Amino acid sequence: MVLWVILLCTLVSSLLGGLYVLGVFRRRRPNEPPLDKGTIPWLGYLLEFRKNSSEFLKRMQRKHGDVFTVLIGGCYFTFVMDPFCFGTIVKESRSKLDFRTNAAQLVLQVFGYKPTEATHSVVHASSTKHLMGDGLTVLTQATMENFRKLLLFNLSSGEKRVWQEEKLFHYCYNIVFRAGYLALYGTEPPRGAGNKEKAEEQDRLHSNQLFQEFRKYDRLFPRLAFALLPPKDKREAERLKRHFWNMLSVKKVWQKDNISGWISDQDQLLAENGVPEYMRDRFMFMLLWASQGNTGPTAFWLLLYLLKHPEALKAVRDEVDKVSRESGQEVKAGSPAVTVTRDMLNQTPLLDSALEETLRLVAAPMLVRAVLEDTCLRTSSGTEFTLRKGDRVALFPHISVQMNPEIHEEPHKFKYDRFVNPDGTRKEFYRNGKKLKFVNMPWGAGVSTCPGRFFATTEMKLFVFLMLSHFDMELVNKEEEIPDIDISRWGFGTMQPIHDVWFRYRPRF
Repeated sequence: MVLWVILLCTLVSSLLGGLYVLGVFRRRRPNEPPLDKGTIPWLGYLLEFRKNSSEFLKRMQRKHGDVFTVLIGGCYFTFVMDPFCFGTIVKESRSKLDFRTNAAQLVLQVFGYKPTEATHSVVHASSTKHLMGDGLTVLTQATMENFRKLLLFNLSSGEKRVWQEEKLFHYCYNIVFRAGYLALYGTEPPRGAGNKEKAEEQDRLHSNQLFQEFRKYDRLFPRLAFALLPPKDKREAERLKRHFWNMLSVKKVWQKDNISGWISDQDQLLAENGVPEYMRDRFMFMLLWASQGNTGPTAFWLLLYLLKHPEALKAVRDEVDKVSRESGQEVKAGSPAVTVTRDMLNQTPLLDSALEETLRLVAAPMLVRAVLEDTCLRTSSGTEFTLRKGDRVALFPHISVQMNPEIHEEPHKFKYDRFVNPDGTRKEFYRNGKKLKFVNMPWGAGVSTCPGRFFATTEMKLFVFLMLSHFDMELVNKEEEIPDIDISRWGFGTMQPIHDVWFRYRPRF
């Protein structure tokens, strides 16, 4: 009899525990946001959210208002769509809202890297030193040299001004990725290749091979992050991980010349903090994706928008030519390739605005914080909500600010000068007469702001500056529409097109 009672109690406990996990007992408490668990236990709205995050969030906002809690794959997410609340959330102490919890789970799932307590401080310290200020000046020079190696090395060959055709997305992603990779991870030593020319040829070959494998992994990334890969793709993802752990291993990286201080310092600091070598190899892979996974696609969209808007292309090109002339490097027949410096890139307000406008249209990161203790949130209307301990709070700025017609007039249109005043100063933006601090958030915000944003911006501007300086460009089909975005990548940074477009280019002189 006692045995049956024990078994019955165990069964009931298991059943209740299962129902709890499935979310059956979750109820909205006083002052909490509207709660919507969907109709499928545990899964909630996972399938709908995964199918099209943007449309799902728009529907929930229409149904519940600017703050609401939904069940997605066993987790409760409170989405905050009121941009005036963003400052409170991104500045809240880590003891209440912690961004590292989700980030740690993601990098382990996607890159196989398990962060330590030292990881964040190591990345922050090295990024402040090498991706800003004087460190960024040095890295800009290195990136310029690698663009010369990949983009401009044929200009002096005496070839006639013959049109060449390429797929624009592949071309931009390929060149920008490879230039950034070589600037960060180092180049082939001339002594190993035989001479400088052979070393540069090996850099071109090796970086292109690495890019091809990177693209395979990049295509799998969204489903890998959601743990939704079928067995065949999962095996391929594991193969690619091992490939990059090997190719980017610290042993191989340290054999290169011209390794950036950003890479070398981080490896040394992690080693000093006791991180084993195999885990540092995985860290190197994570850094590659973090630094190069969005810059090439953004450069593609920027060039495409410029090519589709002739007045924008002319205005930005005129600005670029003016900056070159003022630096004593006017591009003309027989002149050497322009050497673009960081100072020159600081004199391009129209290019800055065009890049920011591009990011407004196509950058769609999701900012997530783990709620570590019950936290009060006050909206711009004065309503107070309680964020529940154990939930997640999430921001999706693409909808709430970047494509908000109350903030950006005609938000679906590309306006290259949207962010700049006629005198070159930055414009201010308002909603309901109140000035907004956050009007475009491609890099995140607060303590989770992308530490590499200045280098990423420099990398993209360098590429576009050089393309506009040295090449005539046009779409093969000038009537072709801007391609739709791949909605599977909502929440992971810059969106990618569902298909590529052909363009042609030739030397200007």
